[in-house]
Amino acid sequence: YQPGALARRNENFAKRASLDPEAKCYLPGLPRMTYMPFPFQIVQVPGNVIIAYEYRNATRIIRTDNPPHPSTPPFWMGDSRGRWDGDTLVVDVRSFTDQTWFDRAGNFHSDALHIEERYTRTGPDHITYEVTVEDPKVFTRPWKMRMPVYRRQEQNLVLLEYQCHSYAFDKDPRYFSKSEQR
Repeated sequence: YQPGALARRNENFAKRASLDPEAKCYLPGLPRMTYMPFPFQIVQVPGNVIIAYEYRNATRIIRTDNPPHPSTPPFWMGDSRGRWDGDTLVVDVRSFTDQTWFDRAGNFHSDALHIEERYTRTGPDHITYEVTVEDPKVFTRPWKMRMPVYRRQEQNLVLLEYQCHSYAFDKDPRYFSKSEQR
């Protein structure tokens, strides 16, 4: 972290019960949406890869027909442009809002966030997900994370309708400092 950004991350952590965007039912952003414990479905059609997420019934369109990133207002899930590198889908994502976090521990980013995702099928039921995170306003250097994604095996699996509710403990004094209590 940049020194000032580390202080903000520590403040976010201290107030995570009330500040975490997910606790307020906002879209969690990327890459967080990918490693949350909710299923998602990947569909490829000509010119696009579509990812439908169970969480918040979100849909993400990754354009693969080579258009440039538009100059647009920021998005909760960024603006995605993909290309194939052999068997790997490489996704360049920009135009993020600064309102999402990477996790429940208060790790955050700015509106300068740029990520590159790599989805590589490593078996009939596995994808390796790798992401490079770059944000010069928050971090001193780019960083990476990598994890396996597993295909669900249930017959006739469907994404369910997810109803988000703000955390029930939002008024519980055990989770807030005295100055934060309502």
